[in-house]
Amino acid sequence: MGKFFSPTRYSKRKRKKVSRYLRRLLLVMLVGILALGGCRAIFQRTEQAKVTHVTLWQGVNPPPNRDVLQKLVDKFNQTHPNIHVESLYVGQQDQQTPKILAAVVGNAPPDLLWYNPTIGGQLVELGALLPLDTMLANSPIKDEIDPTLYSSMQYNGKIWSVPFATNNVGVFYRPSLFKAAGINKLPSTWEEFRQVAKQLTRDTNGDGQTDQYGMFLPLGKGEFTVFTWLPFMWSGGGELVKENSQNAAAVNLIGNQGAIAALQFWRNLITDGSAMLSGPERGYEPEAFLSGKVAMQLIGPWTLGEFQATGVDFGVFPIPVAQRPATVIGGENLFLFKTTPQRQKAAFQFAEYTLSEEFQTELALGTGYMPVNLKARQSAKYQEFVQKIPALKVFLEQAKYGRSRPIFPGYNRISDSVGRAVESVLLGKNSPDDALKATQQRLDLIFK
Repeated sequence: MGKFFSPTRYSKRKRKKVSRYLRRLLLVMLVGILALGGCRAIFQRTEQAKVTHVTLWQGVNPPPNRDVLQKLVDKFNQTHPNIHVESLYVGQQDQQTPKILAAVVGNAPPDLLWYNPTIGGQLVELGALLPLDTMLANSPIKDEIDPTLYSSMQYNGKIWSVPFATNNVGVFYRPSLFKAAGINKLPSTWEEFRQVAKQLTRDTNGDGQTDQYGMFLPLGKGEFTVFTWLPFMWSGGGELVKENSQNAAAVNLIGNQGAIAALQFWRNLITDGSAMLSGPERGYEPEAFLSGKVAMQLIGPWTLGEFQATGVDFGVFPIPVAQRPATVIGGENLFLFKTTPQRQKAAFQFAEYTLSEEFQTELALGTGYMPVNLKARQSAKYQEFVQKIPALKVFLEQAKYGRSRPIFPGYNRISDSVGRAVESVLLGKNSPDDALKATQQRLDLIFK
């Protein structure tokens, strides 16, 4: 029996059989794991392929306002899993322009651009923009847009952008500095303003040097200078272009009495010694105002969030009047570039979101911008916010006198030339009349 049956040999055969079985089992499991991992990777790639990536270029300022925007972008991305919007800060608008034009010429534009409406005509001329008439006509959000903003959206009978947020320019002032100077009445005319600026200009420590200026004026030929100067030209009875003209050649500055008066008024503040000039191509930062170095500054409601955070006292009054009340409509629009049908559709979905009551209300509460959505503006939440910040009422009431800058092609050159005129007058290089004549000659060479 021992010859035919050996427990040792039997045990070895059994162990070999079990070992082969285990190796096969492990091999099957390994293949399964690899297959499952491969399926998961394929699934993830497929899911990623379903996500449409959209890029937004913006120059939102000050930084706290960018934080508000980013939170709203994140909210959109969370509620739209098939779309991912990447918001990129690409500098202030004067810095953005060459980047935008280079991207368009290089056929690599962003999907969405946050920019003031004046660039619209130039981008239309380059064939870069997606017309929005049909998409907006089919959107329920269209009827909620403030109708006064359509002038900033249209060129040559078509809609090329949608409003992102709106504002206008007023005069911020420090009530505590007014009180210290014995001023009890806010100025409403140019002459009253000039007198108040003189009273607010003081040597507070007796060292013979001016420590506090009445007014802060922007220096430079950039758009912010022109943006804040235009209301004075309009208030003085002047016009930059003929009414309803969409032609850059329609600019006429020679003998423009409103423009001459506005330039002379700003120059008077300098010769009086009551105005402090900003650094070159600046004027929008509020540091000098917040520190008490200046008592008044031309700026808009986009700074309200920042001002509230500092705890500094401040108030706002309308731009003083020469012949008629005036302010300039500010704010930025969203432009959609020609890319691919899928990305264009996703970009418009984001644009609709920015126009919504929810987005506009949250943006307004976080930044001070005025909502472009009528429902948001009339909502109990926003009205409660306005009651807490009286300065907002000034901008809302002043809006009826607001005027938009031209959006036809070539406005950037007009703005640059007008900015040069303002700069030369503020620096005392030219009289208002001579500066405007030189500007007109330059524009005639460009456009005629």
